[in-house]
Amino acid sequence: MIVHLVDGTYELFRHFYGQRRFNKGKDAPLGAVRGVLGTVVQLLEGGASHVGVATDHVIESFRNDLWPTYKTGAGMEPALWAQFRPLEEALAAMGVACWPMIELEADDGLASAARLAAADARVEKVCIWTPDKDLSQCVSGTRVVQMDHRGRRIRDEAGVVEKFGVVPALIPDWLALVGDAADGYPGISGIGATGAARLLRTHGPIEDWPPAMLGDRVERALLFKRLATLRDDAPLFDDVEETAWDGPEAGFPAWLERMGDGRLGERLAALMERPSDSAP
Repeated sequence: MIVHLVDGTYELFRHFYGQRRFNKGKDAPLGAVRGVLGTVVQLLEGGASHVGVATDHVIESFRNDLWPTYKTGAGMEPALWAQFRPLEEALAAMGVACWPMIELEADDGLASAARLAAADARVEKVCIWTPDKDLSQCVSGTRVVQMDHRGRRIRDEAGVVEKFGVVPALIPDWLALVGDAADGYPGISGIGATGAARLLRTHGPIEDWPPAMLGDRVERALLFKRLATLRDDAPLFDDVEETAWDGPEAGFPAWLERMGDGRLGERLAALMERPSDSAP
């Protein structure tokens, strides 16, 4: 089986601001939710049988206690924030495994799900659907890969090395050095992406560097590495079959009515009628 793991927070943002290009600022109350559900249905139509979605139930996490300017929900548009919990509820009603993260982030949820799925011998491949640089640390060979909607590419371990110049295990070190503006930490001044990759290839993880290389900046670099290192210990499921999609719950038609999307219901009905051996 192939397990597909979706970054629900990223998808919600993507659809919300994507629709902004066409709705002239008149945000549909559940427009982004409808878009995310459509993305998941598209995966199912493409043959996916096992799907899980991780979301940020709250934006803040344990990392906010480690670094004062780490990303928060401050400044998020109310019309977008109002769709987070409806997304989780709608996904559950559609019969899709959904993991709302509270003390951890959605990225940690994806990392945890990837670890759990990859540990199961029945799983042939794990596909993580997000362009987020953080998740590149979870890539392993050609078995755990990153799917980039935006770049329309599959990034396996060789692809991570090609893009960042380091193996997946060193992605937290690379991010610690170059920083991540989206997550709110600046990296180490004077070290760019190319230089960081070169140093890491030469000396290995930051902990192994000669003390003089970073001097009094080493503690900050290690803090940033901790921020960039994803937690993969969330107990999201006991059996990977919990991610199997068996169809929507009885209450899902009410969500279709709220969203005003009868076409989505038709697509799901067609999936339910499709013989199990007809999927690509």
